[in-house]
This record gives sequence, C-alpha cells and structure tokens, in this order.
Amino acid sequence: MHLRSFLLGRIGRIARDTRGVSAVEFALVAPLMVGLYLGCAEISDGVGADRKVSLTAAAVANLAAQVTVISSTDMTDIFNATTSIIYPYSASNLKITLSCINIDANKNATVKWSKTQNGTALSGSVSLPTALLIANTQLIYSQVSYAYKPTIGYTITGTLNLSDQIYMMPRITAPSYNGTTCTS
Repeated sequence: MHLRSFLLGRIGRIARDTRGVSAVEFALVAPLMVGLYLGCAEISDGVGADRKVSLTAAAVANLAAQVTVISSTDMTDIFNATTSIIYPYSASNLKITLSCINIDANKNATVKWSKTQNGTALSGSVSLPTALLIANTQLIYSQVSYAYKPTIGYTITGTLNLSDQIYMMPRITAPSYNGTTCTS
C-alpha cells in the first residue's frame, strides 16, 4: 500500500509540474515559424525580381520609342542601362530582345529590325493582339526574360523563368536601327 501511494503521489506531482511546457511548445512551433519566415522572404524576393523584369521591359521599349534613330552604340547603351534597372539581381541572367514591327495597310505585322542580348532576335511575320493591328503603324516590341534562382527554395522549384513583354507606339516616328527603317 505504501508503494502504491508513493507512485500515485509522484505521478500527481509530475502531472502538476509545468516547468518544461514552454520549452516543449517552442520545440513544436519553432520549425513552423522558421519555415514561414524563410518562405515569406523567398516569395518577397521572387516578386521583387519579377517586378524588376517588368520595369526592364518597359524601360527598354520606352527608351527606343523616344528616338528616331538608334545606332549600334545607342543600342548597347540601352541594353547596358538594364544592369542598373535589374540591380540587385545579376544582369547576366537577363535576356532582352528589342524589335520594331511594321503593320501595313492590310494589317500584316512584319519585324523590320530586331536586336537581342542573350536571346533570339525576331524576324519575318509576327502575330499581334487584334487591338494592336492598326493599319500603317509601327510598334516597338520589348521582350525580357530572367532566369531567377531562388536562394532557399532552389531545391524545390529549380530556376524560374520570369518574363514580360511590352508593345509601345513610337513617340515621334518609328526609329531606324543601323540604317534599317521600320516603315515599309
């Protein structure tokens, strides 16, 4: 009987002892909280990179749309400007293509000139959204893609290809590039 009351007393004391509860709760919750924190940081960085890609596409088209003549030096300067826009991300993962598209009287769209950095230049006929097919006009077309490598989630997702494109009407007249005009 004495052993039984002794064991019941010990079990009762252990049941009332709450000194280690906080440590156990922390051990259970900490991995979840660290995972959430790292996940939020990773998503924020990815959204920031995607936003930089969109800004780069818009800036390239905007710079080309403001002039009437683009020399090869000017084109190099336009492409080099993207390094500052994409910063703090590496510009070496960036692919940029800048093209001038002519839409004739029959609403056929043709690439008149195209220049690329790390990508593929366009040529020949292209299909455009119907709303952009306005007879006897020209468009500046900027395409940018970026190979984004997540810092932590790389093992889960691998490299993500972020991309954006923009069509822009020339401000004055469609620019010529290295002597090649954009009109028919």
